[in-house]
Amino acid sequence: QVHLVESGGGLVQAGGSLRLSCAASGRTFSLYTIGWFRQGPGKEREFVAAIAWKNANTYYADAVKGRFNITRDYRENTAYLQMSSLKPEDTAVYHCAAETTWRPGMSTGPGEYDYWGQGTQVTVSA
Repeated sequence: QVHLVESGGGLVQAGGSLRLSCAASGRTFSLYTIGWFRQGPGKEREFVAAIAWKNANTYYADAVKGRFNITRDYRENTAYLQMSSLKPEDTAVYHCAAETTWRPGMSTGPGEYDYWGQGTQVTVSA
């Protein structure tokens, strides 16, 4: 089992920045990928970004490319999502997720992730 806890959400004005954290515990040696997903009001959960745990390769959704940056601290078992130039349409509950099954390429589908955090609310005002 891998336990994930997100933090860092809040209310920010458009154009502002926030940094989300995802602290992993438990069987962290089984991690392959940490992904960030978000679910806005009335919307389906969508992929935001992912990072390969061992080699730190990254992948981003087009909607956030150039504005968001995903990193990880391997020793602290924590992943981060630095969000800049935030827009009202970025408003959502942000979840981090852990993939513990190896797959080729970077996983972007929610079904490919095995463990989820409880989520943290990000609200961007116009």
